[in-house]
Amino acid sequence: MPQELDALLARVDDPALRADLARQIDLVRAKRTFGLVFESHMPERVQLPSHPVRGRSSVAFRDGDDERTWTVDSTDGANATISRDDEERRTAAVADLVVVAEFGEPIYPGLAHLGSVHRGGDKPAHVVINGENHHALEALQFTHAGKIDCIYIDPPYNTGARDWKYDNDYVDADDAYRHSKWLAFMERRLKLAKQLLNPDDSVLIVTIDEKEYLRLGMLLEQTFAGHRVQMITTVISAKGTMRTREFSRVDEHIFVVLIGEASVTPWGHNMLDGGSVEQSGASVKWIQLRRREPTSTRASRP
Repeated sequence: MPQELDALLARVDDPALRADLARQIDLVRAKRTFGLVFESHMPERVQLPSHPVRGRSSVAFRDGDDERTWTVDSTDGANATISRDDEERRTAAVADLVVVAEFGEPIYPGLAHLGSVHRGGDKPAHVVINGENHHALEALQFTHAGKIDCIYIDPPYNTGARDWKYDNDYVDADDAYRHSKWLAFMERRLKLAKQLLNPDDSVLIVTIDEKEYLRLGMLLEQTFAGHRVQMITTVISAKGTMRTREFSRVDEHIFVVLIGEASVTPWGHNMLDGGSVEQSGASVKWIQLRRREPTSTRASRP
């Protein structure tokens, strides 16, 4: 079938039309027909709090319930006249507005030094980046592509609670595309993370609960095809988190992607009570990576 399409394309005389058809055919070919299939939703709208409010800027209100996008018609520095669809117009204080970037608009992330703490003497310093994680990952591509040894991700768990935003709207439990939007959200960031990781020896660690662990596992298998992906569990609350008409939740899932030569090696402690493990050839018993508090053991809670 692909060869037949290419042959038909070659018979189109108009080069512009031939190029347009080729692009559309490539998009159809790129769609997955098996495995994890989900909609590639539009990227989320992003606020740019440090960007100056100017004429023709797209803005939204910093606080309040009005999250719609407005266009700045004019501004005197203190106040701005804003409108929507040339039908609704109002005046607002510039301090109450924040510039937003919509899908398709180029964003050039940069880093501004805000301060530092010197307590380590001549030891290497840590760097803390405060910003939207997608833009931070993009900025690091210029300096750290292929150089990162380990990335740990603690993403939104997509529980249905109103605790994270996507496409400038909350992803509610009754959103029919809730899982699809979450996957699109994650895929963009995982692809950037993959470009940062050292292809010869590195590891990616992602924690998640049961709401999305099945989908996340498949997404990791597709994004990091050819690498080893393992899922383990860790006890986070031995007493359990009560849920109405459901089992209590006591653990979380941890996905580990081992890239290149990365591997799990024996350690001298059992991660439970701090005790040493015999080093004379005995293998380490990870015992489900449980936390070290004594209430995590079954015997302590008969």
